[in-house]
Amino acid sequence: MSDRYPIAGLPTPDPTYDADRVVAIQLEALATNDDPFTNAGIGVAYNFASPANRRATGPFDRFRQMVHNPRYAPMIDHVEATTGPVERDGDDAAQRVTLTGPDGRTVTYVFELSRRRRGELDEHWLTDSVVRE
Repeated sequence: MSDRYPIAGLPTPDPTYDADRVVAIQLEALATNDDPFTNAGIGVAYNFASPANRRATGPFDRFRQMVHNPRYAPMIDHVEATTGPVERDGDDAAQRVTLTGPDGRTVTYVFELSRRRRGELDEHWLTDSVVRE
């Protein structure tokens, strides 16, 4: 897969998506990570990462490696996602998500999003970080 942004053929940010839809799109993709091709789910998460997030995590190959590490690996191919309410503060939002893996273990993450930026992604909700609790 290319390091180009966005990764073609996968969902991309849209100004009509609200914060919880952005999280849901990523969760749906990560639940079936290798559909329609290997690491497509991670590619969707990369497409919805904010420019600052992508600068911090590096090009796609490095982002992919990060998601496969033990801190984030439970997100890949999870079997259930329970989402809490979106907590908004102006152009910032956060949503707590508890994922159940195929082994039955649960892990909770907080997706932190924002939508203020200049340029073509202005007014698009994007993920600034995902923090494991």
